[in-house]
Amino acid sequence: MCFVAIAAIAQNKADIIVSYELSYPTKQGKINSGKMSLLASTTEAKYFNDLSLWVDSLKSTPEGKAQYLEIIKKSCMTVGPDGSLTLDMRKGPTKPTNSYVFTDLTKDCLTHYNRFGEDYGYYTEPLAEMQWTIEEDSTATVLGYECIMAESDYHGRHWKVWFTPEIPMPFGPWKLHGLPGLILKAEANGGFSFNATGLESTDRIMSPMYMQADYSKVDRKEALKNAEYFVNNQESILNAQGQNVKIYSTDDEGNRIETPKYDGLKHNIEPDYKMK
Repeated sequence: MCFVAIAAIAQNKADIIVSYELSYPTKQGKINSGKMSLLASTTEAKYFNDLSLWVDSLKSTPEGKAQYLEIIKKSCMTVGPDGSLTLDMRKGPTKPTNSYVFTDLTKDCLTHYNRFGEDYGYYTEPLAEMQWTIEEDSTATVLGYECIMAESDYHGRHWKVWFTPEIPMPFGPWKLHGLPGLILKAEANGGFSFNATGLESTDRIMSPMYMQADYSKVDRKEALKNAEYFVNNQESILNAQGQNVKIYSTDDEGNRIETPKYDGLKHNIEPDYKMK
């Protein structure tokens, strides 16, 4: 019911848009960063990456998909002296993430869309899964807003967030929600964090998920387990499908090295699928 409801009402306009910098650990032992956005009104929110949204919107129609393929060919394809073709997707406007989160207060649930291994899936969860302890005496200033700290244990990580009652919207980056004010900063054990870098008024439409028919309903923990298995066995899986690929990693000097293993306890924002 939550999935259907989001599709039906998500043509509403947002009141604000917030830009966040996301930081997260990689299996190479580094901390990566990315840019994410949050559209929000008083009753719903949409979390996404703008480039991913543009790619998905373009690919949602036959004409747009053809246009996108032409863009990729021109930006990513190189013809060698011998006529061989090399495709380097890092050169093109490709999606930095597949993650979208729609939060709907009127239905008391959120819906998360993502790619799990080879498969695209979505799941819903009730908003009550996230419970907070507010620390009134711990404050911070973010983007000029007075913020109060709150803590929560959620899906295997301990979160500390700072929310501002000056913007009484119970939303935040990713799936973080449920406080009497907008979350502008969040940190979790393991090196995960969100920091608001901009906030402004907007009348931008909160469009529904593009290409919803491509997504199947999944169990969250099972999907995360499958995604980890795919990452750590991608070469053998693809070769078993007849694709004849070789996957390798490089160090900072460009030398080939053994591909490090992905471990959800270290690298996943929701590691509870590996916990008993």
